[in-house]
Amino acid sequence: MAVQAQDNSGRLKGVTVVKPVIYGNISRYFGKKREEDGHTHQWTVYVKPYRNEDMSAYVKKVNFKLHDSYPNPNRVVTKPPYEVTETGWGEFEIIIKIYFNDPMERPVTIYHLLKLFQSEADVMLGKKALVVEYYDEMVFQDPTTIMNSLLANTTSLGIGPYKHETDFEEKKERTKNKINNAHSKIRYEIDQMNEKLKRAKDSIAKMKKEIAKLEEGVTIDADSTL
Repeated sequence: MAVQAQDNSGRLKGVTVVKPVIYGNISRYFGKKREEDGHTHQWTVYVKPYRNEDMSAYVKKVNFKLHDSYPNPNRVVTKPPYEVTETGWGEFEIIIKIYFNDPMERPVTIYHLLKLFQSEADVMLGKKALVVEYYDEMVFQDPTTIMNSLLANTTSLGIGPYKHETDFEEKKERTKNKINNAHSKIRYEIDQMNEKLKRAKDSIAKMKKEIAKLEEGVTIDADSTL
């Protein structure tokens, strides 16, 4: 078994642990404005583990900072699911701050723009909810011995509230295909430009030879008249 070297602060040198997460929001339109407050949507903002694991093994709490117009805009969630549900009529940025059970680890901050309004295409398709999700990674570089143990000892959970709506593996494949297609297109365009450049260089060289011949002929004619 390999023994990890520690520095004076108790951190494991050369160790990197990555914890993928999904964050975003779901919103549903009421169908009309509520008479009492003018709210049009119910929404839920959340952060979830990408893999099916209990984040509370290493997460102490998650703070969701809402718009100041909400009562108690700092919402603290101390156990999963890490989410806040509210109603409203406008979109705004939500600051999600994740605190860890080891106080030696600095909190992670995520910025999410709350989205409420569906596109016309989604409305035409009859979609009842808007889902906006993003993939990100919490990277623990040289974690403490305690934190490394907490990160390693997580338990699996039922898929229920941790199932993210977006198929990120499919999205990853689509993105890779788009990148590969873009690379192929760029390579083709570069080859085409190189071919055009070669033809232009050949034309210039040919023109230089023709000019040189013409200049030589002019010189000969001038000498013969002397």
